[in-house]
Amino acid sequence: MTRPRIGFLGTGWIGRHRMAAMAATGLIEVAAICDPDQDCAEAAAQIAPNATIVPTFNAMLDAHLDGIVIATPSALHARQSMDALARGMAVFCQKPLGRSGAEVDAVIDAARKVDRLLGLDLSYRQTAAMRSIAQLVRAGELGKLFAIDLTFHNAYGPDKPWFYDPAQSGGGCAIDLGVHLIDLALWVLGFPHVSDLSSTLLAQGRPVTSGEVEDYAIAAFKAADVQIRLACSWRLHAGVDAQIEAAFYGTQGGAALRNVGGSFYDFTAHRFTGTAAQQLAAPPDDWGGRAAIAWAEMLVRSNQFDRSAADYAASAHVLDRIYGR
Repeated sequence: MTRPRIGFLGTGWIGRHRMAAMAATGLIEVAAICDPDQDCAEAAAQIAPNATIVPTFNAMLDAHLDGIVIATPSALHARQSMDALARGMAVFCQKPLGRSGAEVDAVIDAARKVDRLLGLDLSYRQTAAMRSIAQLVRAGELGKLFAIDLTFHNAYGPDKPWFYDPAQSGGGCAIDLGVHLIDLALWVLGFPHVSDLSSTLLAQGRPVTSGEVEDYAIAAFKAADVQIRLACSWRLHAGVDAQIEAAFYGTQGGAALRNVGGSFYDFTAHRFTGTAAQQLAAPPDDWGGRAAIAWAEMLVRSNQFDRSAADYAASAHVLDRIYGR
């Protein structure tokens, strides 16, 4: 069977990592590589020496590919995804799929119209820790769920200038970090209606002004009668590299995903009953490329639109409300 020919647009660290994960499965052929940074493109070519380095996105569109993996700056995601879909390519994109709910809706509509597979790298869903918690919640083992607490504090900030321009990024730490946690909460709950949302956005300890992005955000909202609280930040004096948690509380117990020792990659999951804690998952867990691999597996079976892609809009519209747009 002929393997799908995939192009990789944007081959920084994340783009190369996803490429390596997909290539290692043997399911796809890495056919084309494109990055304006020659060093990044050449580093990617070390992973896939038979791939062609193409100079531009338009050249990649003309390369007769079956699919494209997009890991470019956020402002480009929606337009590049729609252009690739219009050429009949399946798309796997880094988050966020768009800078706003309207952009995300447009990409989903484009994929549905041309009946092509659309994937989004919501990689935290793929951790063993989160999978074990989702199973508990959906089986009703925590009783009636009434609260979810979400935290993502990053002691560092992005190193690319475009992150700090809201016209290019769509926002600050909420859209960069919070999108993962909002998606986890809604995914576990089955993407219910969201109501009663309030938020506070700060930049260097004061309310954000026009043209700024937030480096600290808090939000509260309700979904399926569950009270959800979110806190996220860049460059917080947290004492560790990162604090990451998604905690779920029900009438018969609780469960939480937590990072280990400030790590961005190692997670545990525990189930709580009163003061007792039972471990559900622990490192090592090589989860980073699983969403990309799952997309490749789906593409091998069919390049047609998968209806679950419509759920990508849910977190985007919550973010719109957090940003007051």
